[in-house]
Amino acid sequence: MNARESTKQSTTELDRQAEQVMRLNDKGGYTVPTEGLYPYQWNWDSAFAAFGFAQFDVGRGWKELETLFSGQWKNGMVPHILFHTEDDRYFPGPEVWQGTGPVRSSGITQPPVAATMARFIFEIDPEAGREPMERLFDAMVRWHAWFMKWRLDDNAVCTAHPWETGRDNAPDWDGAMAQIDPVDVGSYTRRDLGHVDSAMRPRPYDYDRYIWLLKHGRSFAWDDSALLENTRFRVADPTMTFTLLRAQRDLVALGQALGRDVSALQADIELLEAGAQTLWNPAIKGFDSRDVLTGKWAGSLSNASFLAWYAGLDNPELLESYRRVMSLVAYGVPSFDPADARFDAKRYWRGPTWGMMNMLIGTGLTEMGHADGETLRALTSELIQAHGFSEYFDPTDGTPAGGKSFTWTAAIWLGWASPDRSAI
Repeated sequence: MNARESTKQSTTELDRQAEQVMRLNDKGGYTVPTEGLYPYQWNWDSAFAAFGFAQFDVGRGWKELETLFSGQWKNGMVPHILFHTEDDRYFPGPEVWQGTGPVRSSGITQPPVAATMARFIFEIDPEAGREPMERLFDAMVRWHAWFMKWRLDDNAVCTAHPWETGRDNAPDWDGAMAQIDPVDVGSYTRRDLGHVDSAMRPRPYDYDRYIWLLKHGRSFAWDDSALLENTRFRVADPTMTFTLLRAQRDLVALGQALGRDVSALQADIELLEAGAQTLWNPAIKGFDSRDVLTGKWAGSLSNASFLAWYAGLDNPELLESYRRVMSLVAYGVPSFDPADARFDAKRYWRGPTWGMMNMLIGTGLTEMGHADGETLRALTSELIQAHGFSEYFDPTDGTPAGGKSFTWTAAIWLGWASPDRSAI
């Protein structure tokens, strides 16, 4: 057997293992990110899961998205967690959040990648996708409209809680979090530390502020108008801005395929393109987070900064920054600049590389004509082949970290990182 045949065999086996991970985490209509650590349906995890399922079962991919949107609130918001069952392995649960939607849920959202994943799935089989996309289209429009109404500052998209961005403990939030005194947060038991080494998770300092913000939102019954008037955390963020800009572009394409009027969405794209430019921080030669309440930059060159290409925006200075950052690591895009003193190679979003972020960045680079995209895909492929389907990885040596048998890592392997990939 030659080396090429040996590699083919090993990647085919990984394809099988990835599908097994997807099925293991499948709860019948929705998928958990991983057993134990995350026992519910998470918003953007679920969108990546749909993409992964579609590689071998297109119908199951659409079902994942439809279950996600079954929890959409009347105001259009799609929560970041849907609590379909009772499970005491996770804190804070539904009794803490007290969401007001049709399914028990949290009171905040997550990066809107669902329309983009829907487009990827639709393009696998447009005929099979037409009916489910017809059912989902208006719901996606309403979710995006909610962002446009409630979360813009200078046309950049803001977050009201670090958990909304998916990048929970990123250095982007340090300044804004320091302004919060978590008085009366009360006692609570973190369940995540029973599953993952504390060195890989947010600190107690961070968690106190997460819970304080949760209780603050709950005290206003998650009313958008009241929360905006009484906000204590509002940060214009590259994650939300770039994912929404990309999602609006993809929703336009889907709407055109369905024969819908997409003129309002096209107008939103122009606004978001202008808003994205307000996040350019020349001091770091990258897109940065801005605290709306203080006007201060975070000074954070992160993997979210590099989502610009995914959003359809090119920038030669950003490409220089990207290549400098990539020269400092061995395995994919670090979640934070390794040259910064705040970098931590193993602590969640302060340094580790994430497969699904690599996919978004790599896809954008490739679409914009940069060979770096294919290089990143190959690096991610090598990482997963060597270290499996973990939640995230040390970008310097590939050490797996966080949860194991992770849905979105398996999903992006099947649809993007595997040499046998069938999508994108």
